[in-house]
Amino acid sequence: MCGICGELSTNGNASSATLVANMSDRMHRRGPDSGGMFLQQGVALGHRRLKIIDLSDAASQPMIDSQLGLALVFNGCIYNYPDLRKQLEKKGYQFFSRSDTEVILKAYHAWGENCVERFNGMFAFAVAERDSGRVFLARDRLGIKPLYYTRNASNFRFASSLPALIAPGGVDTSIDPVALHHYMTFHAVVPAPYTILKGVRKLAPATTMMVEPDGSRTARRYWTPNFNPDAEERKYSKEDWKRRLLHELGEAVDRRMIADVPVGVLLSGGLDSSLVVGLLHKHGQEHIETFSIGFESVDEEEGDEFKYSDVVAKRFETRHHKIVVDAKGTLDNMDGCVAAMSEPMVSHDAIGFYLLSERVSKHVKVVQSGQGADEIFGGYHWYPPMMKYKGNNPAEAYANALFDRDHNEFKEAVHPSMYGEDHSRAFVEKHFAQEGADLPIDKALRIDTTIMLVDDPVKRVDNMTMAWGLEARVPFLDHQLVEFASRIPAELKVKDGGKYILKEAARDVIPWEVIDRPKGYFPVPALKYLRGPYLDRVKDILNQPAARDRNIFDADYVDTLLADPESHITRLRGSKLWQVTLLEYWLQKHGIS
Repeated sequence: MCGICGELSTNGNASSATLVANMSDRMHRRGPDSGGMFLQQGVALGHRRLKIIDLSDAASQPMIDSQLGLALVFNGCIYNYPDLRKQLEKKGYQFFSRSDTEVILKAYHAWGENCVERFNGMFAFAVAERDSGRVFLARDRLGIKPLYYTRNASNFRFASSLPALIAPGGVDTSIDPVALHHYMTFHAVVPAPYTILKGVRKLAPATTMMVEPDGSRTARRYWTPNFNPDAEERKYSKEDWKRRLLHELGEAVDRRMIADVPVGVLLSGGLDSSLVVGLLHKHGQEHIETFSIGFESVDEEEGDEFKYSDVVAKRFETRHHKIVVDAKGTLDNMDGCVAAMSEPMVSHDAIGFYLLSERVSKHVKVVQSGQGADEIFGGYHWYPPMMKYKGNNPAEAYANALFDRDHNEFKEAVHPSMYGEDHSRAFVEKHFAQEGADLPIDKALRIDTTIMLVDDPVKRVDNMTMAWGLEARVPFLDHQLVEFASRIPAELKVKDGGKYILKEAARDVIPWEVIDRPKGYFPVPALKYLRGPYLDRVKDILNQPAARDRNIFDADYVDTLLADPESHITRLRGSKLWQVTLLEYWLQKHGIS
């Protein structure tokens, strides 16, 4: 787990070591253990390293293989790298390290661009070819690892974080109206290639890009899940699906234990993270380090779920750590949390993961987390209605359940200069029209798995854990598990309120109290009910001269939200005032004018 960056000069000049050093320095917290740089002709690569596999200097990056004429920077982990190494050794490749990094380098030489199809893991990497001057970029199937890029008249550059990418300057940082529509409408999800800034784009998940020396680019999508069962699976009983599910999930959890440092678990007390702990215990792991966080309650809304995480910790005899944060502690850390965001993230979970990661990083460098199960196994409240939907416009039904505001309210919320088409609705309609998911419910599950999941919970987990040099692994996003889960009949996922087949499988592993409990989430009530010092902070942010001069939001709309914040809550239980504030807060924290 690391931070990567680089520049390809496209005008014949040498790449800038200063520019790459600037980007690399901004990612120090992603890789606090060491750093390095590679310069050759028109290419410069930078790297910050968090040592997880092969802790020796032999695995340092940028990794250079002069014999092959390749240089590599890599962020992530390839879980099946020992098997791939054996295949490559049979081909005659010799290795100088024990790292998964070197396996990528040799795999690219052996199999070219198609090497990504052999990797099981989370990754974003760049390979520079010495002889051709080309740079090859790749991102994992579920977008667990980020990769941003920008292009101007003289160079193409990339980085693991957006703030690092824009640090050297020379990037158009004006607001992208299409991205703004997604942010304000699609629950702050801004799908690739867009970001909130016009001059910055991000590589889509499951996508590779070849960048030529002149800056021209060719992108290829190499994976997409299919939601239609094969002929044999159509004969499966519920027990068949359950048995295979436990096997596939167990394999995914077990794969993510590969490391040369200890691996812990973020234990929220929910079904998903509890099942990760249970499966690790079933596979022989003892004295697992587990971590939970709780926040101060507001009115009747509880701020922790310790009563559930305690059950799991006791049942499996984990070394459990409970972290309690009061309202002041939450507010005091918001600046750091927002500064850690590569893009504006409105979810309350961000501060939870930020504070939890700070404490966890004092104990371990790697954790497993339960993110992704709701999208993969149908755990959200809008899935049962999509399951029953019989109309001819499933995109409309989905939008009505998920979107924070419709297009008319969007136009009320923003300055007239930001008006445009109903971009978010058009995006959903286009996605729903793609082949591979026939039923409305499967269309909803697919867009949530490949789009919403990537640019909401997955991005949040990466940014908040890496802010403290902590690597988070997400077994529910193992691509083999996702492929399998996609083919499970939707009724077995959505039945009885959601995640039915996962719950049935879990009964063989974890206590029933955790399985049959009401659905929870990372509760941070103070960000939903903006009062007292929280509301004061919001007013201070929105009253800054920069906010008034930016002309993003309509002043009357903002005043309406400020007058009664608790009356303006989104369908997904978020504060509309916080959503507006968070974007402005993020722009100010990163010095974007």
